[in-house]
Amino acid sequence: MGTTFRPYSPDQELLLPPSLNEWLPDGHLAYFVSDVVEELDLNAFYARYEGNGRRNSPFDPRMMLKVLIYAYATGVFSSRKIARKLEEDVAFRVLAAGNFPKHRTICDFRKHHLVAFKAIFIQVVRIAREAELITLGTLAIDGTKIRANASKHKAMSYGRMGEEEDRLSKEIDGLCRQARRTDESEDRQFGPDQRGDELPEELQYRQARLDKIRAAKEKLEADQKARDTAKGRHPDDDRRPPRGGRNFKRDYGVPDDKDQSNFTDPQSRIMKTADGFQQCYNGQLAVDGEFQLIVANHLGSNASDQGRLIPLLDDVKDILKTYPQQCLADAGYRKEDDLQSLEDKRIDGYVSLRREGKKSAEIDASGYPATSRMAEKLATATGRSVYARRKHLVEAVNGWIKHILGFRQFSLRGLNAVQGEWDLVCLSLNLRRMSSLMRLT
Repeated sequence: MGTTFRPYSPDQELLLPPSLNEWLPDGHLAYFVSDVVEELDLNAFYARYEGNGRRNSPFDPRMMLKVLIYAYATGVFSSRKIARKLEEDVAFRVLAAGNFPKHRTICDFRKHHLVAFKAIFIQVVRIAREAELITLGTLAIDGTKIRANASKHKAMSYGRMGEEEDRLSKEIDGLCRQARRTDESEDRQFGPDQRGDELPEELQYRQARLDKIRAAKEKLEADQKARDTAKGRHPDDDRRPPRGGRNFKRDYGVPDDKDQSNFTDPQSRIMKTADGFQQCYNGQLAVDGEFQLIVANHLGSNASDQGRLIPLLDDVKDILKTYPQQCLADAGYRKEDDLQSLEDKRIDGYVSLRREGKKSAEIDASGYPATSRMAEKLATATGRSVYARRKHLVEAVNGWIKHILGFRQFSLRGLNAVQGEWDLVCLSLNLRRMSSLMRLT
């Protein structure tokens, strides 16, 4: 007896229109993203289109936001790949509901609403708090290096810039002299009315590169002046500190020869990563210890985490109207003023004073009283036990971003742009995490 197969008729037309709600199983992440976005205040997204009337008929921002969040939550970051998913992936087609924006439209939507992603991130955090998925009992803080959309090979040190500036200036002068001699020769041959004011292609290239180098030098010098001013130095000061001590190594506003700037994304920096030195930004996360949701984030171009602890905690206070009861952070956040601030804010802080595997130096209690008190707290059995929780609370979230979402490099360039994309990454991860948690409750 022959085998009876289930009916399969690929050319069969549907007699009734299909329902999008039947395309995915109940509890699918796409439905959760859609439901949450429908409850958000999206006035900032719609304000851009006011007054356009029927002239251009843009795609509905609700649909675009749902697609973009779901894309990031499932590890799709390229606008071209998102556009392709809208044609091939059932979940994307459910969210788009018959719309097929081109990749350029998706890219422009993301760029035009970078600032608004912060407000959406905050709304999602507050929804999580109302759903009792954020307790603020313990907050773990950490930074992670995310690659910039720029190659480290497109960077140049301040010292090398000076050498290249001199070399290019000499080459340009030589090319200009050669061009003048050519003009004079052509004037003798063809007459003085011959047009000859176009720059040679070789000269244009060198001049453009020289302009880039000079702009990069000026930025490095401006950054160094800002750092020197913050340290109390004045443009008229010599290299001698105002209250004695060792002389400064450099004049005011003069960067170190090893300081670098990248021509592709000048605001990114060379940072040490697990893969060696790369062109990066430093992403900061504050993670709630109960359900491991991100409650605050920040992004900077400084490889060091020092000085970011209190701003993150203040962001938490602004978003959720209260500080956490307890805060855990590694040695990168060690700073006397910040440790004192934790005490002033009555936050039970546990901040490591040494790198893992390193011995801590003896602490001068008279000069660093808050640091001395932190050392005493961490030396107790309770202190060691509490601090030991930090790694699996916050570093797991960093791992989810890089290995579950697969987000290891920004798509955009410039500090403001990548901050907006970092907000989008964090809110997308939160929604993915919230979807899983709510299915378990």
